[in-house]
Amino acid sequence: MVGIAFTVMCLVFGTTFLAIKIGVEAGMPPFLSAGLRFLIAGALMFTWMWMKGKVNLSLLFRKEMLITGAGLTFATFATLYWAEQHVSSGVGAILSATGPLMIMLMQTAVLRQKTSSRMIVGCLIGFTGVVLVVLPGVSLGAGSLFLWGCIAVLVGEVCYSAGTLYSKKVIHQFSEMSPVAINAVQMMYGGALLFILSALTESWNMSALDVLPAVSSVIYLTIIGSMVGHSLFYWIMSRTNPLFPATWLYISPPIAVGLGAIVYGEHVSWVTWIGVGLVISGLLAMNEKVSGWLKKGKRVGANVRTSSFHLF
Repeated sequence: MVGIAFTVMCLVFGTTFLAIKIGVEAGMPPFLSAGLRFLIAGALMFTWMWMKGKVNLSLLFRKEMLITGAGLTFATFATLYWAEQHVSSGVGAILSATGPLMIMLMQTAVLRQKTSSRMIVGCLIGFTGVVLVVLPGVSLGAGSLFLWGCIAVLVGEVCYSAGTLYSKKVIHQFSEMSPVAINAVQMMYGGALLFILSALTESWNMSALDVLPAVSSVIYLTIIGSMVGHSLFYWIMSRTNPLFPATWLYISPPIAVGLGAIVYGEHVSWVTWIGVGLVISGLLAMNEKVSGWLKKGKRVGANVRTSSFHLF
């Protein structure tokens, strides 16, 4: 089940960078778009879980949910949505791929966890593959907005990594709750914070909006990107380790390149295929450590109901 969930999650998340770009270029205010996506998705998921008797309303009033939503949803996607006004979806994907490396560094430096050389090598090989996959199709500029966009994505990944580690603690703390319900509440908080940011900084004038792609982007990101993708992320993390599910960031650039080739007829060079090979090699290099996490995950997830998959 973990392997199937991981595959589906990678496919879902691999398409979200392009979907975000489509919405932003259609004239949708980035913070408003992100806020709609997560607030609607979180509210629908929580309502569904509450109607099935799988979550208590008290979860809505826990400060842990606010902190998780602020790091994992608000800060991560506020920076990414803003940055995709000034950088390509490919640049966003490659910079987002620094997430697993940052998680590994935080685990080592802050949590004082030991990291094997095999794990380090696997992460570096995977990141090198990401660079080779995206590099042939990315045109780098020297403008200040481009540079600020790159910095914004990296700042968002720091917040994402911290939020991922903290959310693992929250899942343990609320082990009697479904991880899907926990994810729904943190998305609601993150979406609400994005709405507040949008109200303070953006104009909601929709006269220049290209309606069809803008609405399609929000709907796709809400249902597929948030409700399905993020729920799978939480479910996998509850059974493994914060670093393993985050390795989807190594898979998303090859998917983005494939979409570019199919949808826009973009040329895929031999350098790209080498990059894809390195991405897979990096994940295989990490496999021994991941196997250990999966064994631990069976014990960790003993109190987490597998019926959370009934949501889908």
